[in-house]
Amino acid sequence: MTHRTRPGSRYPPGAKVFPDGVNFSIFSQNASSVQLHLYEREESVEPFQIIQLDPVRNRTFFFWHVFVEGLGPGAVYAWRADGPNHTKEKGYRFDREKDLVDPYARAVSMKLWDRAKAIAPGDNRGSSMRAIVVKEEYDWEGDRPLNHPSEKMIVYELHVGGFTRHSSALTAAPGTFAGLAEKIPYLLDLGVTDVELMPIMAFDEQDVPKSAALRGLTNYWGYSPHSFFSLHPSYCFSCGHREQLKEFRDMVKKFHRAGIGVILDVVFNHTAEAGEDGATINFRGLTNDIFYHLDPEDRRIYRDFTGCGNTINCNHPLVCSFLISCLEYWVRELHVDGFRFDLASVLSRGERGEPMYNAPVLWNIEFSNELSRSHVIAEAWDAGGLFQVGGFPGFRWAEWNGRYRDVIRKFVRGDRGLIGEVATRLGGSSDLYEHQGRLPINSINFVTCHDGFTLHDLVSYEKKHNEMNGEENRDGWDENLSLNCGVEGETDDPKILSLRGKLAKNVMAVLLISQGVPMILSGDEILRTQKGNNNAYCQDNEISWIDWTLLEKNREMLRFVRMMIGFRKRHPCLMRRHFLRGTRQEGGRVADVTWHGLRLNKPLWNDPDAQVLSFTLGAVHPEEEDLHVILNMSEGTFQMALPEVEGRYWTLAIDTSKPSPGDILAPGKQPVVRRKRIPVRGRSVVVLESRPV
Repeated sequence: MTHRTRPGSRYPPGAKVFPDGVNFSIFSQNASSVQLHLYEREESVEPFQIIQLDPVRNRTFFFWHVFVEGLGPGAVYAWRADGPNHTKEKGYRFDREKDLVDPYARAVSMKLWDRAKAIAPGDNRGSSMRAIVVKEEYDWEGDRPLNHPSEKMIVYELHVGGFTRHSSALTAAPGTFAGLAEKIPYLLDLGVTDVELMPIMAFDEQDVPKSAALRGLTNYWGYSPHSFFSLHPSYCFSCGHREQLKEFRDMVKKFHRAGIGVILDVVFNHTAEAGEDGATINFRGLTNDIFYHLDPEDRRIYRDFTGCGNTINCNHPLVCSFLISCLEYWVRELHVDGFRFDLASVLSRGERGEPMYNAPVLWNIEFSNELSRSHVIAEAWDAGGLFQVGGFPGFRWAEWNGRYRDVIRKFVRGDRGLIGEVATRLGGSSDLYEHQGRLPINSINFVTCHDGFTLHDLVSYEKKHNEMNGEENRDGWDENLSLNCGVEGETDDPKILSLRGKLAKNVMAVLLISQGVPMILSGDEILRTQKGNNNAYCQDNEISWIDWTLLEKNREMLRFVRMMIGFRKRHPCLMRRHFLRGTRQEGGRVADVTWHGLRLNKPLWNDPDAQVLSFTLGAVHPEEEDLHVILNMSEGTFQMALPEVEGRYWTLAIDTSKPSPGDILAPGKQPVVRRKRIPVRGRSVVVLESRPV
């Protein structure tokens, strides 16, 4: 069947369904010839209709457009573009033999995709990605993004596929959005408020080094995007175009009904098209000269601030508009609660690659009405050496606090002389944020994340073990600020296992009593291991998947984390929006914070050997308990004095040196401390709550 066409409209870009057909529009400023290829099915090798766009009739400014009558949802299509061959001088990379997926596609198919053929010269019609026309109708039943107050958030970073792909997950739809929704009761029981999903925008699973591909490995993490408006098809239980968006929306709606927010990890710094020898997927074949940072002397060369071959030119007006409209789409149409931006410092680079404080894309995100209530979180560095933790442009942006991660790792490991900085990190990193008028909630506190060791491995390995990635252990961080407690890797030595468990609890305790927004890596609550692999980006297997049998094996750790989260939620004094001042709050019983060392009111700020820090936190509400926290990362046991609180006594809530269930106790089960001093064993965290006499 051949469809009739008419000129169509440049707006909106992408494919828009109307009662009598579909309007297609795509941007390419310098193309001289554009074709729309229509396919009967996703697997069709040959198009059933090729529509040649007329540069006069089907072009408005730099948009190419056509209206195809009688076409509807489910239509499969690709673009082709030809143009001048001025790669070195202008950066053009037109290739009339390559199918191009619509950058604005709402759904894509990769059933025929062969990356090698998108790289090699010649026609790739039978091995290309395809876009699918989608009619975006859905009954949200009154759902809206939750947008929890930042100070009350407990973020849980997870991989949609790996969370339920293990056979022990016992889900009906493993590795999918539907499978993830099946685990909502577990997340509710754990107590997290928001899930942060590793990349779910369509990405190229085939984008791995040749050495990894030869081992049958794929791009598992998803930091290789190509279609920013589309879901990754593999995460949909039913890959049909009608079901993809519905499955994701169903999942979001279920999370919101459970009171859990959904944050997306977005990769706006590079694409799967990679460098000079990379694949032609979409942007490269349409607007390469605009979309990427190119070397001004030789525009065949891609400037690489990402370590992935190319860098998106985020602050070009067209690209900026594209990225903003993408974020607004995910909020407006898919109800997500916010975004975490991978290598976000790239977004602050101007068109010549220079850092800009007034970067248009960042401030447009900050001031967008559509995004005004959405959480925006920056990984405030890039691979080009730009490190902006504490100085990321904008005011409401939260940041992954890499300095928090490093100092807490060192402190728990047993490094000396860190007391001053540890106190600063526990207090919300005022040195990074206060001078800018920012708040503790601008700090996303974490000790582990997808990139690096899991919590189990942080206390079990001193060196990375990435041999299975196929790069001879060259990839991944060399300095992990970790320890193995005496044996590298697995052991059955009960003393070593006991120490590792205690250190893991110390990390979780410190994280959850810190001012700022805590983030937990999925599986850390059950001590998931990657066997020392600190860069499991290509391990779509049991190295990366959540093993749900660990819920029983490591139930004591799970109980501790669950109760620590509950402990934090009970204490508004741990969730302040403003920095600690060391002053008595109005109506408060004690100062908001008082710092101590081995003796009360004598913090060891300048002691190069100090490993002990303690502090007293005043309650925010009259019915709340004051807290007294003692962190002893030394090997020794100390008799620690307790401060007096008029009309109140202390009860012991947490002591990580004790076996479960004595490591953390619920109110009503906490023993009263009647002495003025208590013993605090080495390598442990102790927390007491005050109660009225």
